[in-house]
Amino acid sequence: MKDQIEKIKKEIEEFTSSTKQSVEEFRLQFVSKKGKVSTLFDQLKLVAAEEKKELGIVLNDLKKSAESKFAELQEAMESTSSNNLFDVDLTLPTTPNKTGSHHPLNLTRYRIIEIFERLGFNVEDGPEIESDWHNFTALNFPENHPAREMQDTFFVEKNPDVLLRTHTSNVQIRLMKNRKPPFRAIMPGRVYRNEAISARAHCFFHQVEGLYVDKNVGFSDLKQTLYHFAKEMFGKETKIRLRPSFFPFTEPSAEIDISCLICHGKGCNVCKYSGWVEIAGSGMVHPNVLRNCGIDPEEYTGFAFGMGIERITMLRYSINDLRLFSENDIRFLKQFKPVI
Repeated sequence: MKDQIEKIKKEIEEFTSSTKQSVEEFRLQFVSKKGKVSTLFDQLKLVAAEEKKELGIVLNDLKKSAESKFAELQEAMESTSSNNLFDVDLTLPTTPNKTGSHHPLNLTRYRIIEIFERLGFNVEDGPEIESDWHNFTALNFPENHPAREMQDTFFVEKNPDVLLRTHTSNVQIRLMKNRKPPFRAIMPGRVYRNEAISARAHCFFHQVEGLYVDKNVGFSDLKQTLYHFAKEMFGKETKIRLRPSFFPFTEPSAEIDISCLICHGKGCNVCKYSGWVEIAGSGMVHPNVLRNCGIDPEEYTGFAFGMGIERITMLRYSINDLRLFSENDIRFLKQFKPVI
């Protein structure tokens, strides 16, 4: 048996390897449970008792030698594989990084915020899942009132009504409930309505609403604010007009139109040959809305307005299909101002 041990020890010492396959062969021959070393341990049972101790020590040394050799072979193979990973020509030019771009809706949102912040407006935010009271009732929408049908709503649950907000006016209500006037703020955010998706409509879109409440706020303040916004957003030559309208939460109410940016007021298919394009709704905050939020309408007045970011973006960049904003087509998105 001593001769066998010496023979196997010599085989282990002389073994060389250059491939993963040969390393595996070494493991099967000398380290595995069915290998040569393990076979010698099985034969140790047949040796005379007085020789077992001496042979056992020699066999353990042989086992350690085999395991140590196997570890060396593995380490050498891993080192070789690692070096091969860097077998490249470092003098080659690098692949240029492709700069990303802002989404056009974000570009418009940032510009709107910038304009109103210069007028002293803060930016406020609120939940997209809202109660009926914040979304409708507090805004002077009585229960079962036909005006609720103007906005086809996604309801999350009934009794009590919980829904996806149909406008960011819910943020106005929370602001008036939780703070004391005076305040002026804009509320950008995503809103949801159950509408058929087309080039001009979507089931989700983005709005920016504005609110200014203080003593002696009048309709002229609203007009001058929107006039300034239109000039800053669309250019100094832009004209603005206000048309009487109806909203439950404002009285009096007005639609805001600007002169068409495509035809400059001459008439085209974008403005339906009227020379004007609607961009927003506005009006003086209804006294009932102020009362619902704990504000005395005899002491304070205010104005509010709301506009769709998609509509502003389409006018700003001459985009004719609203669906492009949510399709994540890189060919469309990369046309816009790159990230700095």
